[in-house]
Parts: sequence; C-alpha cells; structure tokens
Amino acid sequence: MKTIFHPASERGFASRGWLKSYHSFSFSQYHDPEKMNFGLLRVLNDDFVEQGMGFGTHGHDNMEIISIPLEGALKHNDSTGREAVIQSGDVQIMSAGTGIQHSEANNSDTEPVKFLQIWVFPKQKDITPKYEQKSFTEEAKKNQFLTVVSPEENSDSIWINQDAWFSLTNLDAGKSLNYNLHAKSNGAYVFVLEGNIEAANLDLKDRDAVGVYETDSIAVSAKTDAKVLVIEVPMSQ
Repeated sequence: MKTIFHPASERGFASRGWLKSYHSFSFSQYHDPEKMNFGLLRVLNDDFVEQGMGFGTHGHDNMEIISIPLEGALKHNDSTGREAVIQSGDVQIMSAGTGIQHSEANNSDTEPVKFLQIWVFPKQKDITPKYEQKSFTEEAKKNQFLTVVSPEENSDSIWINQDAWFSLTNLDAGKSLNYNLHAKSNGAYVFVLEGNIEAANLDLKDRDAVGVYETDSIAVSAKTDAKVLVIEVPMSQ
C-alpha cells in the first residue's frame, strides 16, 4: 500500500473577500508541482461564499464537476436553461462534455454557504453535457459507506462519466469500516469533513486527507464522531 498525506494546513488558500477557498490540488493562482492531481482526481476545493455572492457565468468542457454543499444552499444556472438549488444533503454533478456555461451563487442573502467543488477527468470526451442532483439522508450514511456518485447507471447514486465512486459516511466514535476498492488500478482519496479518524496508519483531523493506492482495501476508524468522504478514481487514464 502506498500513501500520500495531505495535511489541511498545507492546502493552498485564496481569498476574494466574499470567497475563501482552500485548494487540495493546484488551482488558479495556487501551484504546487507535487499536488497536481491524485490519479484522475484533479480538483478538490473547499469553498466558503458570503451571503448574496457567487461565481459569475463561466465555461467548462470535458470535465466531471461535482458539488457537495456542507452548509447552506447553492443556486445553479447553466446554458441548457436549467435552474436549480442544492443544499446540505444534496450532491450535484455536471458532465461538461462538449462545453457548458454556468454560474453558482449563494442562495441566501443572510447566511454563508460552504461547499466542496471537485473535478474528475472524464472517461469519454465530448459527450453531450449532462446534469443531475440527488438528496441523501444523514441516516443512510450512519456507520456505513453510502455511494453517492458512481459509473453505474440507473442506480441509487448519481452517474459519472468515469470509473469513479464517491462515498460518504458519518461514523460514531469507536466505529471502524473497511473501504474496498473496485479495481486494483484505482486509488482512494480519504478526506475528513469533520472529526478525528485513523486511516492508512495516519491520524487525520478536520480537512486532512490521505491518498491510498496499490491496495485492495482501506481501514477507517473513528477516534471521535466523524464525517468522511472517500473518492475512488483510476490512477491513470
């Protein structure tokens, strides 16, 4: 088993006043040649957006873009005419494909929104742009891995144009789980949303992460109540 440890304190940081963003991988003005990606996981941004503010219309193509609100609600508009709001408990994915224009803004004039924006390189290029969102209960994540994103169509998860799986769990203190990878050529990026866990023989706290590969499974043990996101991706295209 090989590991790459990414302490929360070593992430990149950017502030525009209304936006505060921590970057697990090189993004925008933050560049670290040692943190370009983990396999086909390209971006993991931990964003805080003030009330009434947001990202203006901008374009993407040939990228799988996943948004996971942690607190508050996020308003989405795109060039297909779609308007949507996602909030804590929801997961949204936009397959940019041949190209799409979209905007994202805090849906509240009084409260900030916190969300993760994650980019994964696509399996097939130049597909027709696709959008989907789904709600997942906290109870469904309790002491078990809940798959919220997968390449399996017509499942309870949201489809992604890549052999990738996103799983969430809310662990009680003292609980342990094994995450079993779907393929030997895959790796898993374990990201702590809240709490204190042990994974890959490392002690991880809020927003710490470890990338693990060349293994069949990863043990995750909660030292305190904890919330964890696991992103499994191919290590190469």
